[in-house]
Amino acid sequence: MFKALIEPFRHPKLGLGLGEARGLGAPAGRRPKAKAKDSRATLLRIWGYLARRKAKLTLVLLMVMISSALSLLGPYLISRAVDHYLEGSGGRPWLLFLVTLGLVYLLNSLVSWLQNIWMIEIAQETVLRMRTDLFAHLHRLPISFFNRRQQGEIMSRLTNDIENISSTLNSSAIQIFSSVLTLVGTLGVMLWLSPLLTLLTFIVVPLMMLGMRWITRRTGPLFKERQKNMGELNGFIEETLSGQRIIKAFSQEERVIAGFRERNNNIMLSGYWAQSISGFIPKLMNGLNNLSFAIVAGVGGLLAIRGVVTVGVIIAFVEYTRQFTRPLNDLANQWNTLLSAIAGAERVFEVLDEATEAKDEGAAVSLERVDGAVKFSHVSFSYDGENETLHDISFEAKPGEMIALVGPTGAGKTTLIGLLSRFYDPSKGQITLDGKDLTSVKRESLRSHMAFVLQDTFLFRGTIRDNIRYGKLDATDEEVETAARLAGAHPFIMRLHGGYDRMLSVGGGGISQGQKQLLAIARAILADPSMLVLDEATSSIDTVTEIKIQEGLRTLMQGRTSFVIAHRLGTVRAADRILVLRGGRLEQQGTHDELLCQGGLYSDLVRGAAKEPEEAQG
Repeated sequence: MFKALIEPFRHPKLGLGLGEARGLGAPAGRRPKAKAKDSRATLLRIWGYLARRKAKLTLVLLMVMISSALSLLGPYLISRAVDHYLEGSGGRPWLLFLVTLGLVYLLNSLVSWLQNIWMIEIAQETVLRMRTDLFAHLHRLPISFFNRRQQGEIMSRLTNDIENISSTLNSSAIQIFSSVLTLVGTLGVMLWLSPLLTLLTFIVVPLMMLGMRWITRRTGPLFKERQKNMGELNGFIEETLSGQRIIKAFSQEERVIAGFRERNNNIMLSGYWAQSISGFIPKLMNGLNNLSFAIVAGVGGLLAIRGVVTVGVIIAFVEYTRQFTRPLNDLANQWNTLLSAIAGAERVFEVLDEATEAKDEGAAVSLERVDGAVKFSHVSFSYDGENETLHDISFEAKPGEMIALVGPTGAGKTTLIGLLSRFYDPSKGQITLDGKDLTSVKRESLRSHMAFVLQDTFLFRGTIRDNIRYGKLDATDEEVETAARLAGAHPFIMRLHGGYDRMLSVGGGGISQGQKQLLAIARAILADPSMLVLDEATSSIDTVTEIKIQEGLRTLMQGRTSFVIAHRLGTVRAADRILVLRGGRLEQQGTHDELLCQGGLYSDLVRGAAKEPEEAQG
């Protein structure tokens, strides 16, 4: 354990000359090098959010200035009272000093309370806007962003990272500004009282600055690494919780626990060193503070004996010395919190800076009506800009036709549908809908005329009725039930406790995968689209259930252009045109009978499908 804890100091990047953090506790090369961030720019962006409440923020800053002035006034009044007493004066002025001093500290407490309450309100509203902006921005990002990110890692930015910003704004923002003002004000008063004692006080300041610089250069990257490790752990947890069935089915519990232990250890190491190194700051500040106090008290006593300064000035100076070093100590302590908040803010702004889904062209139009005439003309597409997933695809779909897409896994069927729905735009070629180039049609308008039943069915937390109604939010209960009947979902819904009001957990826990897909089909039927996309819609439905819903699907497809992806070739026999894809190329197209006569890949697929039942019987 001890060896693991000291390992960061041995690492060339995590040692005493730490520059940037890399994979604590993980083998070298396991993680990519972190990209440098601009902390100053991050702070300015946070300020941009704060500045939206300028009026209240101005009041807070005014309260901070008043509080700082009152804290400076207290020691001065004490010094005057002491000098007044030593001079032998008595009577009412002494009592007046006490009353005034009491009022100063009472008013200081009231002002401090007001500024804290107002700052908390500003901080919470700022974080509310930041979280809202981030969540809204996520819905404007392209599908490719979510394909390369773990859900848990994204969630960590919405929760942990923004919570770090919230904590800092609540406590540290006011403290930092107050400390700066107190430093400036204290320095001014000290120079006015005694330039010589002020100079002696400043002997320890360079030592403080050097110590803080040495420490913060090492803790900053560690706080960033901790936030990164936290995001990775959240992503890993979300992934393993979602895949519990697979983990248990393949008895991979020990491997998953080992993976969690490694990531958890990374957080422990980065957090240990960040907190341990930053823990030196208060010790350093207290030691130097005591040294400063000793210098001022010793030299000040000699000066008082010689009559250079009064005893009251010495007493005030001792207090001002503490007031001068205390803000430095506070700044050092708050600096670590600020570094953690900056690390979280950088991760938030990193997502906010992600390019959104390409904007619709200025001349893009909304579609009032869609007939469903689709044409692909020499379309090619690449996800990474180098390796083409689709190559020179050309075909036409007339209004109301059923187009089936078949081919081996990875042939490009789902990618083709992604282009049709403008989740992506083609790298080459053109796609038209009713004679209009899809790039000239607003995405929202296009998708409002389409309904999808995807291979990976997702149901939201809520009732079965609400999940079906997601296809048409203003649908009546009767319309919901009619859609469920057409999809063949009504019988199993009525067998459930609660029927259509049965509550489902996130993802539809408590019902089978086939039942989930029946609800997804009902949702598509309710949407009453002009075009329909079925991506392996019946892949998890048994043959008997599939036969039951064929009539409903045929009713749904009547008068609508439909694109059906299916491995079960029996479901595409009635298609008006079958597109046979392999390796991203369109090898064949035609009706079922035409393709059988042609031979080739489709005939091979049909023969392979026919052999499966025979082998099962044998």
